[in-house]
Amino acid sequence: MDQSFHPMSELFTQLGLPANGEEIEKFIKTNRLKTNQSFVDADIWNTAQKAFLEQALEQDSDWAEIVDQLSVRLSD
Repeated sequence: MDQSFHPMSELFTQLGLPANGEEIEKFIKTNRLKTNQSFVDADIWNTAQKAFLEQALEQDSDWAEIVDQLSVRLSD
């Protein structure tokens, strides 16, 4: 696995979402996952976003750590 570090703002930019701190926090607060809801299958992602997230996790890419962090934050 590549050990590159991507901050949350880069992930949001990669997903085509507003990437400033306030917008990230707003997204997280307004898009909470339901109990036992799959992060990748949540209806908050479009097809391209879902594919990117799936690929990052399946391939354990350098994006996987920050994707996991977002998943946890949406689940808390």
